[in-house]
Amino acid sequence: MKVFDIPYDKECIFQERKNRFLGIVDIEGKNEEVHVRDPGRLEELLFTGNKVLLAKADDPNRKTSWDLIAAEYEDNWILVNSGFHPRIARWVLENDKVNPFGMTDGWRGEKKLGKSRIDFYNEREGELWVEVKGCTLAMDGKALFPDAPTTRGTRHVRELINAIEKGKRAGLLILVFRSDAECFSPYEERDPDFTAAFREAMEVGVEVHPLKLIYQETSLFYKGEIPIR
Repeated sequence: MKVFDIPYDKECIFQERKNRFLGIVDIEGKNEEVHVRDPGRLEELLFTGNKVLLAKADDPNRKTSWDLIAAEYEDNWILVNSGFHPRIARWVLENDKVNPFGMTDGWRGEKKLGKSRIDFYNEREGELWVEVKGCTLAMDGKALFPDAPTTRGTRHVRELINAIEKGKRAGLLILVFRSDAECFSPYEERDPDFTAAFREAMEVGVEVHPLKLIYQETSLFYKGEIPIR
């Protein structure tokens, strides 16, 4: 099922990652800085010599003129731009064919819960809080999150647990961008604290839904929910 189009302007070769949000890409023989909108390590995707897709930035006054959209992995393109996550999540939440929570209207974005801001909130039929995470790492058919320690992500999951304990509903949408992923698991070796929080969240009733999405020919496609292992 098609989600929406994500066009790009150039296919180039990645050179290096200077920091979490800045990469160097060879654009027609010239090294240029590009915006990397994903705080994960992305070591299996952003390495010297790998192919990447770029989109021209709309703001001419911005420091970087390009946004990194996707990176190649085994002849497939993996979306690596978290700027699309809210739009993807809203498409899921407002689509009665794929929404796993049962409510397709009344969604509000970015509302404070405890000490955090949770991505989506719905007041219909009681409070429902939904946090969104993107997953680009997979090994042996298993999608893994996080690919780097995330104190912020752990705090978000703890806030969802607190919401459950106060009698509210809470959910976690995990957007899995790997076509080779057949199931999902928290990545304990990378972040044991997040894994512990994730397991507790499952135990207390946080509704966790890993959804597989693939990027092909400038469009994003929904491929269904995958199980948790």
